[in-house]
Amino acid sequence: MVNKVRHTELGDIPVDWKIQTFEETFRMLSNNTLSRDNLNNRGGVVRNIHYGDILTVFPEVLNCRTEEIPYINNLNLLTASTQLLQDGDVVIADTAEDDTVGKVTEIQNLEENKLVAGLHTIPCRVKKGDFVPGWLGYYMNSHMYHNQILPFITGTKVSSISKSAIAGTLILVPPIEIQRSIVAVLSKVDELTRNERLTVDKLEAFKTAQLQAMFPRNDADIPEVRFPEFTDSWEQRKLKETIEYIVDNRGKNPDYYCSEGIPVIDNFMIRNSLYPDLNTATRFIDENLYQNFIRKYNEEDDILLTLVGNGIGNITLFPKDKAVIIQNTLGFRAKEDKKFLFFLLMANNEALVKLDRGMAQPSIRQDEILDLDIYVPSNSEQIQIGEYFTYLDNLITLHQHKCEKYVNIKKGMISELLVGNIQIR
Repeated sequence: MVNKVRHTELGDIPVDWKIQTFEETFRMLSNNTLSRDNLNNRGGVVRNIHYGDILTVFPEVLNCRTEEIPYINNLNLLTASTQLLQDGDVVIADTAEDDTVGKVTEIQNLEENKLVAGLHTIPCRVKKGDFVPGWLGYYMNSHMYHNQILPFITGTKVSSISKSAIAGTLILVPPIEIQRSIVAVLSKVDELTRNERLTVDKLEAFKTAQLQAMFPRNDADIPEVRFPEFTDSWEQRKLKETIEYIVDNRGKNPDYYCSEGIPVIDNFMIRNSLYPDLNTATRFIDENLYQNFIRKYNEEDDILLTLVGNGIGNITLFPKDKAVIIQNTLGFRAKEDKKFLFFLLMANNEALVKLDRGMAQPSIRQDEILDLDIYVPSNSEQIQIGEYFTYLDNLITLHQHKCEKYVNIKKGMISELLVGNIQIR
């Protein structure tokens, strides 16, 4: 059976789907201008939707029963014109530093709680049209709707939109049963994504606790937790005694960079993870620079450490694929187990950061790093510890990839569901 479609400003959609303008659909509610300083996460009577939370924290559909929403410190700060939100209201962030301006969250499961819209928001309530819970949140965050907003964004340093500018944007209104089916599917994918994120958070918290427990603290020569077959004290050494080779390509930048080729591992890619993601590289060199400019070359599992700028003390391991380090980064090659030394430095990240010289730009001196006191066990215990934390990191990465997979599945589904290409009954 071929579904009949009609041509509209939103593209081809099923003939029984309606379209109405933003102005026809909503009436505006009042908002306050309370800054983050006027809010807390400890408790209170009235909660507040801050635009920053819409942009970075809140999902398309805000479950007020489970999400953490800040409270207002002092109710006297609210004016008499304050309007409480209710289920089905949507709140739009009208200001952002980029094109995310216009992001929306739809209020649901408010129950007996009191909630208001805050700084840089446009709160709206439906006055025309039938919508199932969740539909507006998903639709108004889709490319189909957000792309309509883009031409109305103003500002250079800060992006913003106005109520009047978006009055003519179009709201898609499928039949109720179609809305319900689409929301059910997208909600299920969101649930799978949340579960994976929760698993990642738990694993990362567990790893952090294990890093503190399985490496000696406060000048002790044995850790709190260790594998039962090991009982000997750890040996105190200087970090430089555990390193056989240093890769230092600092000094000057190459005469040119390339748009593709051999990736440069920059500071932002060194994030205390097992390996950097070379797909995020923004600078590249060619074979000529690799052979004639680079003084020293890294090997797989060399430890990379940020010396200058944001993220000083962050570490990662050099990947198997061909890449280079240039400015602001130091490479260490361990004499014994490379993974062990990597996780030891991760456990001692606080000590590395304390070496910051306190200049205008954060920086650490190489000689001070190499002079750090560390404790190391036998080589066999090093290997077991390295393998254990590598397993934890791989497990975290597995669930992160699952989470990314669900996010991408959802993006693909939305683009097809919202034009009726996929019919769910």
